[in-house]
Amino acid sequence: MLDDYLSWKPFFEVVPIEIADCAEISELHGSRFPRQWSDGEFQNLLLQHNVFGFAARQTNAFFSKPLGGFVLSREAAGEAEILTVAVNEKFGRQGLGWRLMQAALREAAARGGERMFLEVEAENRAAVELYRKLGFVKVGERPAYYTGPDGARSAALVMSRVLR
Repeated sequence: MLDDYLSWKPFFEVVPIEIADCAEISELHGSRFPRQWSDGEFQNLLLQHNVFGFAARQTNAFFSKPLGGFVLSREAAGEAEILTVAVNEKFGRQGLGWRLMQAALREAAARGGERMFLEVEAENRAAVELYRKLGFVKVGERPAYYTGPDGARSAALVMSRVLR
């Protein structure tokens, strides 16, 4: 019994994002990116018919279902894009990014998307490797696209993969 307690790990379910999630998503976004998107920005995006997203919620927490991560995407005219994705730092390396991205890829294809695009900071090696494992390939680069908290500029890789 003690071994079960000591080896306890969180379990997550991936569910569609709801408007009520926006404040919590904004907070997580702010913890992972230099420029936090407000809950109003997330609400405005989710009110668009072609925008969709998923949240990873912990199912075995005691009092609530904490947010482990989220992905927000949109699809239009056969092309889809990842708008933003974030995983709570304390739940990193548990496959949440993979599961969230898989949900977004499936939904984009179900909505008629033929190709998915995303942009990622070139120095974010963990994210770049995840996207490569998911079948994304580099199709372009935007030099000095991102600005870090210290003002340093870094490139964005534009990556894409076929959905069908």
